[in-house]
Amino acid sequence: MLRFVEINGRKVGEGYPAYVIGEIGINHNGDLDIAKKLIDVAAIAGCEAVKFQKRTPELCVPENQRNKIRETPWGEMTYLEYRYKIEFGEEDYAEIDRYCKSKGVTWFASCWDEPSVDFIEKFNPACYKIASASITDVALLKHINSKGRLIIISTGMSSMDEIRLAISLLDQSRLLIAHTTSSYPCKTNELNLRMIQSLQKDFDCPIGYSGHEVGLQTTCAAVVLGACFIERHITLDRAMWGSDQAASVEPGGLMRLVRDIRNIEEALGDGFKRVYKSELPLIERLRKI
Repeated sequence: MLRFVEINGRKVGEGYPAYVIGEIGINHNGDLDIAKKLIDVAAIAGCEAVKFQKRTPELCVPENQRNKIRETPWGEMTYLEYRYKIEFGEEDYAEIDRYCKSKGVTWFASCWDEPSVDFIEKFNPACYKIASASITDVALLKHINSKGRLIIISTGMSSMDEIRLAISLLDQSRLLIAHTTSSYPCKTNELNLRMIQSLQKDFDCPIGYSGHEVGLQTTCAAVVLGACFIERHITLDRAMWGSDQAASVEPGGLMRLVRDIRNIEEALGDGFKRVYKSELPLIERLRKI
């Protein structure tokens, strides 16, 4: 895999530093102030981008789930009401757009239905994300592809046949593929990080990793295996209410993750053997010949 793409002028591909995405998702719980704090966390840690999720609840919530009562921080409500509660509207996203620009952070969203794509399109997004759950939604994939923007597609809970079919519907010159396992949190023995290299062999586009595990070491290992971009859910506190919080990275962990990724990239070098200046005194002192 030799090709790269550019996200807001930042090259992403083999030979370039891993592009780090902080997945805010729905961890903001519908609170714009929390969203801004998470953007701050991502910016301070050194993430290049943050990602949100956008849904039209009446299209995305199954009929048999809509009226189920759910306990929430705002009291009991139907699942459909809850889904609306955590969705941001146009004014919210306008403020997110302004705030991200002020912090020098790119933002985009995974859109779960066609009207959500059209909604996010108003903000001239740098790219679109196709969630693992949407990989078999042919109409949605074609609609996203029609916008002519960069696309990141996640491959969780999918067979290789499903992945190949989805990718055949997309313009590969604008595509990035993320290996992932869609468990929250994901067990270490189900991460299957070598799939990063398998995808590199099969597809001529940047391959990355979207992690849902607890801990940071395995995400760093993904970089060693060649992941060109990294995505992790981020949160202010893993104890906060919400389905994705437990598999998310807190502020201190995110700072360590980005730091360790950059240290690993520096340590990997270029693969050409050389004698460093720091070694010369040792040659003089230790070698007899």
